[in-house]
Amino acid sequence: MNNQYRVVVIGGGIVGASVLYHLAARGVTDVALIERGELTAGSSWHAAGGFHAINSDPVIARLQAYTISMYRTVEQESGQSAGLHLTGGIELAGTPERAEWLKSELAWHRYMGNEDAYLLSPAEAAEMVPIIDPTGLTGALFDPHEGNLDPHGATHAYAGAARKRGAEVIQHNRVLSITQEASGEWLLETEKGPIRAEHVVNAGGLWARQVGHMVGIELPLIPMQHHFLVTEDVPEVAALTGPMPAVTDLEGFTYLQREQNGVLLGVYEQNPKHWLADGPDWDYGMELIPEEVDRIAPELSIGFERFPALQRVGIKRWVNGGITFTPDGNPLVGPVPGRRNFWSACGVMAGFSQGAGIGLALANWIVDGDPGDDVFGMDITRFGPYATDDSYLRATTSQFYARRFLIAYPNEELPAGRPLKTSPAYPDLVDAGARCSVVYGLEVPQYYAPSPTFDETLTWKRSNAHEIVGEEVEATRAAAGLYETTAYARYEVAGAGASAWIDHVMASALPAVGRIKLAPMLNHRGHLMGDLTVSRLADERFWLTGSYYLQEWHQRWFAEHLPADGTVQITNLCDDWCGFSLSGPRSREIVQQLADIDLSHAAIPFLSVREATVAGTEAVLGRISLTGELGYELTVPASQQRVLLAALREAGEPLGMRLIGDRAIDSLRLEKAYGIWSAEFTQAYTPAMSGLDRFVAFDKPDFIGRDAALAARAATPDRRLALLAIDAVDADASGDEGVWLDGDLVGFTTSGAYGHHVRKSLALAYVDISLVDDATTSSPPDLIVDIVGEPRPARILAEPPYDPTGSRLRS
Repeated sequence: MNNQYRVVVIGGGIVGASVLYHLAARGVTDVALIERGELTAGSSWHAAGGFHAINSDPVIARLQAYTISMYRTVEQESGQSAGLHLTGGIELAGTPERAEWLKSELAWHRYMGNEDAYLLSPAEAAEMVPIIDPTGLTGALFDPHEGNLDPHGATHAYAGAARKRGAEVIQHNRVLSITQEASGEWLLETEKGPIRAEHVVNAGGLWARQVGHMVGIELPLIPMQHHFLVTEDVPEVAALTGPMPAVTDLEGFTYLQREQNGVLLGVYEQNPKHWLADGPDWDYGMELIPEEVDRIAPELSIGFERFPALQRVGIKRWVNGGITFTPDGNPLVGPVPGRRNFWSACGVMAGFSQGAGIGLALANWIVDGDPGDDVFGMDITRFGPYATDDSYLRATTSQFYARRFLIAYPNEELPAGRPLKTSPAYPDLVDAGARCSVVYGLEVPQYYAPSPTFDETLTWKRSNAHEIVGEEVEATRAAAGLYETTAYARYEVAGAGASAWIDHVMASALPAVGRIKLAPMLNHRGHLMGDLTVSRLADERFWLTGSYYLQEWHQRWFAEHLPADGTVQITNLCDDWCGFSLSGPRSREIVQQLADIDLSHAAIPFLSVREATVAGTEAVLGRISLTGELGYELTVPASQQRVLLAALREAGEPLGMRLIGDRAIDSLRLEKAYGIWSAEFTQAYTPAMSGLDRFVAFDKPDFIGRDAALAARAATPDRRLALLAIDAVDADASGDEGVWLDGDLVGFTTSGAYGHHVRKSLALAYVDISLVDDATTSSPPDLIVDIVGEPRPARILAEPPYDPTGSRLRS
């Protein structure tokens, strides 16, 4: 053991070993892994060891596919077997709705490049796995890229391969404390002596929260108990001459895989139980929690009915171990805000599916300053401090665990931990019929129901709220729509260096005082880091507006690039200021009744901003709109939001104004081909791909990502964002559907909705550049988009179907 390393990884499970290997593979050989006990001594050693590539986030799914592909590599490099069994896996459907879901999943597999998956009949599934009772099944799906491995062997294969590349593994050495010195270096006091490091990675697994406490942070993760059993020999299994696919009984909450001549049966019970919130004691070794058979008996009985051969054999052993979960089930990865060069690689409940992907992203991040892909789905900053609230954390992790195999409908709202955060106007909006979703813990209206008894049907298709949304859209196009904007993040940037800092961080030109600029923000690779608006209130005072759920993410980026001389101060205004956006042809008439300034086009043209008095309170008024109509964003102190709402309703409702929610906004923006962050705009795309290059000031001498953006502009991107019209019947695109031409994948959707005013099913999509260029011809190519698993005809639109010249926006 040395007393100095560039990187120290804390934790010797599969994730820590993968991070160690990937750092060494990137040339960081001055790296050590420190494990308090032995490798795998936490969650890894008792894991079932199953793996699969499917994930609702395509980036994480690709990283999971990468994880599976890496096991052979580390076996060869280390000489250590990972016990890899690529058996394939079967998902069973027990309802017609689940069978329909499997059709969508098969289309998703094709989009992700997996042409080998296919649908099965119940009888075919039972033929592949003879202990399945197909009674009541409605279908199945087989994916040949699933399987299982030996957790001990896989972890040691990574550690051995890392050692051969120059990394060090230090076992039986607990970290006692971690402090950051004035130099920025980290000092780790360990049982074997002090160690200094430039970077520290928390891959502490069950102990990750305790490691976080050493540096003063609270992580939104908590251990939960998870059971599986291993049977004695099962004659039907022993008689098989080839591999037996793993099985997931989705309606039965169970999974099954071969274990020698018996099977392993695991359950995700509907009555889950948390374990030790901060993890076990430091001296907890390769131990298990006593099994609680009575608690999981309902799910076990379903499993024994689906696999009746298990009723005739004994149970060899029980495993009940702790596994860490986060509120959404995805890991916590990346640089920890406020702790420079302290990294998170924890909260990983599927380490043998995700370990290599996490190691790759984190190694890239440490070496290059960038993970190499849009990994926001597992970025630690996707959660804020709200997520560490104990009751919220317990409620949401229990919900995720219990719903592990349940169908998740796109219009389904889950109740756990809600409402947690609400705007001041929330009671009034609920009284008006608001039906809310949740964004970063905040309740956000989706639409306004006509009566308290309205009950929306859960479906992948258009629900019974479809016409309600249509009425909100039409009210906006005909008169005005009032949309709450508490879910917008706002930051004030001020100080003597404010304008110079914004000019460096944003790729756009600086606005003049009283003006607004749409401002892409880039990383050093020239990829998008944000699509913000910059409002200049004074020479050295600006407001930045972005997405509410990106607060931690953006503030981490801002902090990394702040000047050290204190000439720039950034204040997060999200909790202090909020308001409404009013748009539609009568919006000027409505707001003028309440404002103390002239709102004529001559006085306040499009993309203007003013400080004014509105409804008797101070306000920042911006002329900007996401609907394609004349519109205004009105932002007031949070204490005055209810006053503003009441005044707007009193002035606007007699003129036809209506409250609208996110679903109407999606319909309205797609009619104008407007993209939004997390869908059309992410770290995966460049300005040239997304069309945001028209807002980039390439003539500026210096801004972050300028050289890379110039290079990207000089080269033609492979794909570009385009608007599609889809010949849909009763469902619309939702994002991540494949776009096909003559059987070849030529793109993918990013978001979709029904355009109620133009009466078209619309989707934005990244499509091969040649096809986008061809869309201006008289006969654009006939495309296919998979909608709920069904191929539907589509075509690229050469211009937005609503007001393509933008005259209404600028009226």
